[in-house]
Amino acid sequence: MEVNYVIVIPVALVVLLLVGWLIRRNSKDRKKFEQESINAEIKPETHKDDHV
Repeated sequence: MEVNYVIVIPVALVVLLLVGWLIRRNSKDRKKFEQESINAEIKPETHKDDHV
């Protein structure tokens, strides 16, 4: 059984590019999710000084 490198090498490159793209996208999505979580947290109420 012979290995057809003409097909194997391009397929391997496409797979590596896909994995790299998914890792990069996941990192961006994680950062975006963390920022949205921080923004969505309930902020404590602030009172005016004369109501203390």
